[in-house]
Amino acid sequence: MQNLRRYGSRPFRVVVVHGGPGAAGEMAPVARELASERGVLEPLQAAASVSGQIDELRAVLETSADLPVTLIGFSWGAWLSYLCSAYHPALVQKLILVSSGPFEERYAAGIQTTRLSRLSESERVEMHALVEAMKDPTIPDKDALLARFGQLFTKADACDPAPLESEEPKVCWDIHARVWQEAAQWRGSGKLLALAERIACPVLAIHGDYDPHPAEGVREPLTRALRDFKLILLKHCGHKPWIEKQAADLFYKVLTDALS
Repeated sequence: MQNLRRYGSRPFRVVVVHGGPGAAGEMAPVARELASERGVLEPLQAAASVSGQIDELRAVLETSADLPVTLIGFSWGAWLSYLCSAYHPALVQKLILVSSGPFEERYAAGIQTTRLSRLSESERVEMHALVEAMKDPTIPDKDALLARFGQLFTKADACDPAPLESEEPKVCWDIHARVWQEAAQWRGSGKLLALAERIACPVLAIHGDYDPHPAEGVREPLTRALRDFKLILLKHCGHKPWIEKQAADLFYKVLTDALS
């Protein structure tokens, strides 16, 4: 499959799912680290709808993985892994949500304000210009705008990051805009959280205490909705635990313990 990276060798029972939506490849550092002891798959989502991305992920699991798998989803990928586990529970033996977005709208209100407060004045001005440009229908190719938008938010989301790897995710504005608009509607309507009743496997959430996405927006709704749920909060940790100087080692220990 063109949109699939393999790390290590069979059995492939661990699958890492990137965020964005439309940030293909950002989980590569995590996949490489975990692959020292196991086979790992990294699908690169290309569909431009929520249902399309669920079907893509299901197809990867059914054709390339050794079932059932552990899904490790990051950010939007946490939601996508959750949705795949809800619709196809026989394929997933464990679900790990890394830095998930909140599952109810009321917890999302302060995310943007927190992020902007962590940027300089010039960066806030640039962010505003990027938002306006991405709304402009006369600009045909917005991928570069989204990439810069992501770089600024990565800075705002990090607590104490190590120097970033040169490898950048391949971003796609069209995927991001279409999938996120639909996903936000699922959360706002309550459909996202309601699907928890279909999830049969244990669920572990890993979240940073510095992440602008509030951990309580994951902990409180999923504690109510899931039968087997646990959240581990990492100190001195932002949205991407694997880039954090003070949290990366513990992040990988929590992951490997969960996979053992």
